[in-house]
Amino acid sequence: MLKLAQNKRINVTADIELKDRLVAVQRVVKVTKGGRAFRFSAIVVVGDEKSIVGIGLGKSKDVATSIQKAIEAAKKNLVRLPIIKGTIPHDQTAKYKGAIVLMKPASSGTGVKAGGAMRAVLESAGVKDVLAKSKGSANPHNLVKATLKALLELRDARTVAMQRGVKMEKVFNG
Repeated sequence: MLKLAQNKRINVTADIELKDRLVAVQRVVKVTKGGRAFRFSAIVVVGDEKSIVGIGLGKSKDVATSIQKAIEAAKKNLVRLPIIKGTIPHDQTAKYKGAIVLMKPASSGTGVKAGGAMRAVLESAGVKDVLAKSKGSANPHNLVKATLKALLELRDARTVAMQRGVKMEKVFNG
């Protein structure tokens, strides 16, 4: 998983109800002397739609097994994100390999304005209102990882105040 996620990881407990979303299934063909060997790779996003999300990749000889492996991998890589009133706290840009994502907070009622792979991650994370744009590569693997990287870089006001050693009253009073 991404290096930033190491300190934000959480453990799966029984009280967390996770929902999984299949982002993409790809057929991979290996041509050998004996013919073609087909395998499948699946990328899945799991989340509780309340600020917890994880992504996973599964590979196998059949589709169902690859999806199941991806779900298990995603449950091992759960992270908690700062979602405030259904949106992200500030503008964020991130790049992962060829995929570049841009996200901006939106007012209540806007909805998730994002494309396929980004939409799956944002909705699983519990983001209700956001404006998002993907640039560069449309590869779902890279888009999902770029989106998660952008979400992991988000910081809310309380976290920033704690890191700077400032009291929240001083932040709001100016």
